[in-house]
Amino acid sequence: MRFKKQNIFLIIIVLGIIGWVFSDMFGQPSTEDLKGGFKEVATYRNDNNTGPIQRVYAVTVKDTSNAQLVDYGNLMPHSKYGNTKVYYFIAGVSVPTNLLPGDVNFDKKYNSSCFAVYEKGAMGNFGLVKNPFREH
Repeated sequence: MRFKKQNIFLIIIVLGIIGWVFSDMFGQPSTEDLKGGFKEVATYRNDNNTGPIQRVYAVTVKDTSNAQLVDYGNLMPHSKYGNTKVYYFIAGVSVPTNLLPGDVNFDKKYNSSCFAVYEKGAMGNFGLVKNPFREH
């Protein structure tokens, strides 16, 4: 009788651990869970897999006042010693559909439509700049 109680106890423990692992796997937040109405319009990733990887995203936002811009940026893929940039545009305005490598990632005619940029650097430090192309 004691052997059966131990087996039942072990089965309950194993099922509990499996349940916890599955809830953790499927309970991870995604960009769809964030406030703001995000829609990815364009992406760029360089082909260099041995050196710094550069990722650039152009994203439209429906609700800019409640948008979780930093949280969205933190959910984007990032590589150690790489760089990830997310340019945020108001939904319904002109948005670049082609992104480029380097410091200037799209045609300057879209600068006025970009209301924020998130950047995560090589060491994992990140920041958000609002109105990045506003002339002083």
